[in-house]
Amino acid sequence: MKKKVMQVMASILMFSVLCGCQSSETTKKKKKTKKSTKVTTVSKETTEETTETPSEPTTVPSSDPSGPKSVPGGGHEYSMFITLPVVKISDDNDIKLEIANRTGVQIEETFLTGQTPQEALGAILASGDYPDLLYAGNELTDFYQMGALVAWDDYLNDPAYSNLRNMYTDKEWEMFRQSDGHIYWADVYGTQGESKTFTYNDLAFWIQVRVLEWAGYPKIETLDEYFDLLERYAAENPEDQDGNPVIPYTILTDDWRYYCLNMPPIGLAGYPNDGTVAVDDSDPEHPVIVDYNVLPSTKDYYRKLNEEYHKGIIDPEFDEMNYDTYISKLANGNVLGMCDQWWDFAYNINDLFKSNGMDQLGYNYVPLGLTLEKGAPNYWHVDERTINTAGGVAVTTQCMDPDEVFAFMNRLLDQDMLDLRFWGIEGVDYEVDSQGLYYRTEKMRTLWEDYSYLGSHACPYSYLPQYKGTSTDGINAILPKEQPSEARVELPEKVQECFDAYGYDTYVDFLDSEEKEPGPWYPMYYVSNSLTTGTAPGDAWNNIQTMFHQQLPELVKADDFDAAWDTYIKAYEECHPEYFIDYMQQQLDISVQIG
Repeated sequence: MKKKVMQVMASILMFSVLCGCQSSETTKKKKKTKKSTKVTTVSKETTEETTETPSEPTTVPSSDPSGPKSVPGGGHEYSMFITLPVVKISDDNDIKLEIANRTGVQIEETFLTGQTPQEALGAILASGDYPDLLYAGNELTDFYQMGALVAWDDYLNDPAYSNLRNMYTDKEWEMFRQSDGHIYWADVYGTQGESKTFTYNDLAFWIQVRVLEWAGYPKIETLDEYFDLLERYAAENPEDQDGNPVIPYTILTDDWRYYCLNMPPIGLAGYPNDGTVAVDDSDPEHPVIVDYNVLPSTKDYYRKLNEEYHKGIIDPEFDEMNYDTYISKLANGNVLGMCDQWWDFAYNINDLFKSNGMDQLGYNYVPLGLTLEKGAPNYWHVDERTINTAGGVAVTTQCMDPDEVFAFMNRLLDQDMLDLRFWGIEGVDYEVDSQGLYYRTEKMRTLWEDYSYLGSHACPYSYLPQYKGTSTDGINAILPKEQPSEARVELPEKVQECFDAYGYDTYVDFLDSEEKEPGPWYPMYYVSNSLTTGTAPGDAWNNIQTMFHQQLPELVKADDFDAAWDTYIKAYEECHPEYFIDYMQQQLDISVQIG
């Protein structure tokens, strides 16, 4: 069967509560062959499909000077601009209206369209006409400097807003405090109760379960073992059933996603993934920044990629393709492995695999936490309680009733609201068994992967304060995708067989990572994300990233690797990385002092 991949350019985010549903009986009865794959680029939090028009200007909601807008049934509506390209839910969304009935507040979310976050927020600042709420990354600093944000301090000190206060410890809240002594925004992702982690959303080397099945489910621990398996499988299975060549390994280098190429050395060297640096915490009282970019182990990693490239194992187009081409290749099922963050690819392809019956052939991926040497420290997965202090949700000074908005955010953290936002309506979206465990029927699961249904029914308010972890009942996961009984039943049959073969209960188990409590600095990429040009460390970091784009692909492709490495080191040193490293060390020291 000839495959035709249709690329539909869209930037829509998938509901964080979603995970792949168990195959329906109809799907199970389908002939298990690959089908034509339609590719729709998505990320987290989607409500419906759309085609983005890059030239379309962003429409930014603004506060009504006459006061909050009234909504049907009583209550007020507030505007919120989110610097992510997501499709808004319908105005008459069932759960959105139910939340409004319970709280008297409704949020009109507007998302990024056709502009970068910097362009959109710059336009808002220039206009002086702000929405009531903002969700952004380090761009919030500009609003803070303009005096455009409402301080949180009085609310956090008021028992009436205890839910908000309890999102973080006192020390953690201090991490959000700005130079004038006040707090103006907060990361929206807190953790309540016991951390429940079935999925794994972070960086790993991924491999299709059909490859592991073919090899008899071996234990893969090192980078050499990983590439050896890919080589052997591709040698025996050079083409798929449609006659298309397999791609044993590909690397995404498009724009900011070049992390797929330059971040793996952190984990391979035995460090937790702090993103832009590694941290040696062998002395926890005096941790030290490690510039992993120049480590001997990093050179070994790039040398290995160079060898595999010249063997024809690495995609020859890896440094030329954009993100949509990358997703198209994964969606074809021909890519056996890659290193990436789960959220960067899985939400785009798993539903496609399911709809085409490819999930029943083992095309889904599982993660591996690899090291360079067998038995070396493995910290690919650490405690997931990470806090982004560089950005989050903020209330602007043009909000006419910030008291009501903060009360609303506080109310969203009550358990009944968390259930409503992420599980839905009892009897409609989930049931409760005799032990109090939440579950969905197969019909419910099918509905919760239908974009049109979600757009008219589900309202997670994904960029307002929320929790992951365990519900106050001590039984249920706050997020359905982390409910083991739900998550396991929704796995494709081949993935379930892979879990059983290894005796694993969660995706995290595949990493075989050692237990490690992260330090108060983790992850350090929040610090580097807050850097701006015009400063020595900010300029150095900007130059380093530009250099990475130019030099790292050459390390993979070079005919003379050692000469290419020397060129890379020279180019790196010309960026004055010491300014960046010294700044990161200063910030690391401060985080240790704060504790």
